[in-house]
Amino acid sequence: MALLDRVLQRGPADPGGFDDVDESRMTILEHLEALRRVLIVSMIGWAICTAVAFIFWGRILVFLQDRGHVGQLQYFTPTGGFTLGIKIALIVGLIAAAPVWIQQLWWFVSPGLHRHERRLVLPLVAATIFFFAVGITFALFSLPLFLKILSGFAPSDLHYLPVGDDYLNFVLFLILGFGIVFELPVVLFVLGVLRVITSKWLYANRFYWIIGLGILSNMMTPGVDPITPLFMWIPLYIFWEGTALLLKLTGR
Repeated sequence: MALLDRVLQRGPADPGGFDDVDESRMTILEHLEALRRVLIVSMIGWAICTAVAFIFWGRILVFLQDRGHVGQLQYFTPTGGFTLGIKIALIVGLIAAAPVWIQQLWWFVSPGLHRHERRLVLPLVAATIFFFAVGITFALFSLPLFLKILSGFAPSDLHYLPVGDDYLNFVLFLILGFGIVFELPVVLFVLGVLRVITSKWLYANRFYWIIGLGILSNMMTPGVDPITPLFMWIPLYIFWEGTALLLKLTGR
């Protein structure tokens, strides 16, 4: 509730005047029209990237197989192969279209910002895309290690038979999850710029953030093992400390 109160109580950065506030006010219908445009452009971008991903889904599948060192995947229904192709195309298309829907999201939010805050929109678009890409890269780089550690829990007389649907569910949602949660520095920095949170507040609630990041890591990683969330929690906590320090150094 304290965080919600901070959001509701936020006012203009310059209480002494209105020069810093956008004079134009969008009506509800204008907001809905802007949201409609954002959704249409984002869906078009996703559809195009999905179509391209479906054309190359076989190569994408081979890449994901090689990345995890799992060998040939199995499927057990006549439509299993086609279903795998659709799943790969949809999720890879969503990931590939990230620059489009990220840019559209920021363009939708920017009219509600003060003029001095809107100067940060382009850098924030770039930062959002960058951290999303970093999360995806980290997940792909760590994938062989994830699988090796997880397979180490099984007795030596058990052998892993990779099923296409299960393997792709694990890998694709792992990649997407890392891309999303690696936006934590951007979210914290924006909240700091808006004076919703401060570095002092972050440090005062460090313990709760540690627990919260652990819960988030468990929610955003597939499976029930404790290893994969730990690999997500470590960089998230590093990002948290780095962003808190940045806010402190910038007087926020």
